Amino acid sequence: MTTPATSLGAFSISLAVRDLTASRDFYRTLGFEPVGGKLEQNWLILRNGTATIGLFQGMFDRNLLTFNPGWDAECAPLDRFTDVRALQRQLESDGVALATRADEGTTGPASFVVVDPDGNPILVDQHV
Repeated sequence: MTTPATSLGAFSISLAVRDLTASRDFYRTLGFEPVGGKLEQNWLILRNGTATIGLFQGMFDRNLLTFNPGWDAECAPLDRFTDVRALQRQLESDGVALATRADEGTTGPASFVVVDPDGNPILVDQHV
């Protein structure tokens, strides 16, 4: 049995898209509005209420679940949160294999990836 999960932070889905402009336009018809990113850098963040999606052209091989420790649902920094390196240590102690690791010798922004039993990548990406 694993220990109770620590909050992983804000959740979004990161979509690997072929045509960023076409994807942006499609999601706008579903009520999503751009709230971040740069079209010229091939990524955008869109929101509809509390639902957040990231559109990434040429950055990822497949769609990922994304969690952002240190951010609330609107990407505002939190005063208190569990650092990404502490999260990865907790998961490893619970027997979860990491596909990529955050450098334990650093502080601040870092990320790691775990893969669920069905092959879905989960990115834990701290920006603060």
